[in-house]
Amino acid sequence: MRFKNLLYCLVLSAFCASPLFGEETQRMSLSLSEVMMRARRNSVDAEVALNQLKSAYWEYRSYRAELLPEVSLNATLPSYRKQYSSYMNNDGSYSFVRNNYLQMDGELSVTQNIWLTGGKVSVNTSLDFYRQLGSPAFNRYMTIPVALTLTQPIFGVNNLKWDRRIEPVRYSEAKAQFLSATENVALTAINYYFSLLMAQENHSIAEQNLENAERLYEVAKEKREMGRISQNDLLQMELNLLNAKSDLTDCVSDLKSNMFNLRSFLDYGENVDIVPEIPVDVPEVEINYGDALEKALANNKFAKNMLRRQLEADYEVAKAKGAQREINLFAQIGYTGTDKNFAGGYQNLKDNQVVEIGFEIPLVDWGRRKGKVKVAESNRKLVESQVRQENMNFNQNLFILVERYGNQLRQLETARRADEIAQKRYATNVETFLIGKISTLDLNDSRVKKDEARREYVNELYRFWNYYYQIRSLTLWDYQKDTGIDADFDSIIK
Repeated sequence: MRFKNLLYCLVLSAFCASPLFGEETQRMSLSLSEVMMRARRNSVDAEVALNQLKSAYWEYRSYRAELLPEVSLNATLPSYRKQYSSYMNNDGSYSFVRNNYLQMDGELSVTQNIWLTGGKVSVNTSLDFYRQLGSPAFNRYMTIPVALTLTQPIFGVNNLKWDRRIEPVRYSEAKAQFLSATENVALTAINYYFSLLMAQENHSIAEQNLENAERLYEVAKEKREMGRISQNDLLQMELNLLNAKSDLTDCVSDLKSNMFNLRSFLDYGENVDIVPEIPVDVPEVEINYGDALEKALANNKFAKNMLRRQLEADYEVAKAKGAQREINLFAQIGYTGTDKNFAGGYQNLKDNQVVEIGFEIPLVDWGRRKGKVKVAESNRKLVESQVRQENMNFNQNLFILVERYGNQLRQLETARRADEIAQKRYATNVETFLIGKISTLDLNDSRVKKDEARREYVNELYRFWNYYYQIRSLTLWDYQKDTGIDADFDSIIK
């Protein structure tokens, strides 16, 4: 009994002692739903998913801003020069003249990208002020009250048009990724939760087995003294007792390890001991493969990812073809004026027109640009092949997952009933052994079957919840509420 008391003290101090001196350990009983809810709020994985969503949101906002007018002000206030500058004389020779002047200029412009053509149009107004210092001193103003400027690439790729096709799909993919990530957080919570639950069950089994082993060993010693059992049976009882003590020590270590994992994942302090509850109630919902596939293709990031990759591959081909020749149009029309006075600069205005057409067409590039087109086209075919293969794998994995889920409710009920029977059988065999009607081999067999049945029941529970939330993460559908999994992204991002 001294050994039993010593072992009890060691187990109690190892498992229940707080790491902070003088701080009381708080035992907290948590259900599976409570653990998943806290994991979605407090886990590092949830924070990573949120930051990824915010990054995608601001990238989408930047794209949207490209489609809106941009108002900008450029100014130099002031520019002062006092220096020598080179000056070419009438005979072609150069001399240096002394300059001493003050200059200020400003331009206000409104620029709008044209997504339909890929060009850019802007309306701007500017004012330049020049003051010659020294003797004689004078002022000079030059104004452009209004000017309309068009910059338009011809035959090149229209980047804005492609962005209008790709960026909304990219952001939609990011939102679906966030929803899937939150479901994956729940999956991780399920893994940690059931690992701790299994460790707790193993610990309870080990404690019960130790208690029974001590009781049976004491009875076996009395029977041996009366000559009712053999020495071999007594030694077997003693060996069972030693094994039970060793198993309990291992279970304590495993329980502490799994406790630490779940506690860290949920962001609890080290003075909290989590007591998991066996989730007896499970959602009894039927899931059809065809319906699940339809929801997955409509909601999951996978379908959006395939579409985005195909669009990006098409975009690369268009860029490579557009780079084979470059022609750019620049046109500006407006009015300008100049005078010694500010008001005079806006009078007697004259036309201000500029038209430029520049082009670059390779004559001999040894097939470099054509090679880039061929590479882009080959990459597009590669992406198409990869997408088809990934789509087949996705459908197959979803089919297997739905089939396993469909069988899991029956497996779970079978495991629950087997656990009840094994528990009753072992309790009956213990009482039967005490009156000497069964051997130690039969008793050990019933104990092993009892432990295996309990562990299998917990494992079947884990498999059910794992399959169920895997399907949720793929379809983004809440089958209990029969509604899609969605979120208020505006409030989440803010």
